[in-house]
Amino acid sequence: MSQTSEQAAVAQPVPPYPLPRPSRFSRFVLKTAERTPGWAAPAAIATCFAGAVGYVLVADPTTSDPYSPPTCLLKLTTGFDCPGCGGTRAFWYLLHGNLPQAARNHALFVFAVPFLLYMYVAWAARLVLKRDVLPAFRLSPMTLSMFLAVWFVFSVLRNLPWAPFTWLYV
Repeated sequence: MSQTSEQAAVAQPVPPYPLPRPSRFSRFVLKTAERTPGWAAPAAIATCFAGAVGYVLVADPTTSDPYSPPTCLLKLTTGFDCPGCGGTRAFWYLLHGNLPQAARNHALFVFAVPFLLYMYVAWAARLVLKRDVLPAFRLSPMTLSMFLAVWFVFSVLRNLPWAPFTWLYV
């Protein structure tokens, strides 16, 4: 008997080798993930965020000496502002309620913060409370691609040495 083309397309080939058995470490990670409560991931992210807030408040990135070497590896090696350059200062200004100065340091970061906070709260509430409290905010691939393209153009424009682009330099 001959198989039809549909049956041949559906049949999956058997791998020529047996699948490897998970290592002890892999089994440990999988078992730990199964036993981890739903609130652990939002709590871990909130802890990291609290650490970032603490660091920014203690370090005060707005008072650095103009002649001190930059901490960004890209800026140190090339002299160009990286795509995230000014984000820490913008975060510091947001924490202090100075929205215009935050936007002056990194406008796209300031634009993205409300969306990121909403997505975190909706995600954390769904995991912790086991129900949808807020409607999920989903970004389509096109929206995300457009934002990344705008961020790339913003990163290039802020490194151009003539007006009006010098206003974007931080």
